[in-house]
Amino acid sequence: MNICGCLAHVAPDHTSAAARVMKDTPGVEIHAKTEDGRFVVVVEDTPSRLASEIIMDLHQIPGVISLTLTYHHFEDLADAHPQPDAPSPTTSRRPTQ
Repeated sequence: MNICGCLAHVAPDHTSAAARVMKDTPGVEIHAKTEDGRFVVVVEDTPSRLASEIIMDLHQIPGVISLTLTYHHFEDLADAHPQPDAPSPTTSRRPTQ
């Protein structure tokens, strides 16, 4: 489980379009929005993409002035529930296909 809390600042004339793109992006949830274009978003790993890659994509949305990581939590769920017969994990966190 990889959870990233971010604060995005979007130009006022782009907030509606940017919000639509964020909402349509897998792994992204908007939790709050202010009238001056600030968004509180949570980004999580998806089966095919890391949260860090998704965050880099959010920077490219037209009108996004800045996007700052304000909270990060990583927890290896395999460690939370030991499985003695499970194979050893790989050294990479990149999702496998």
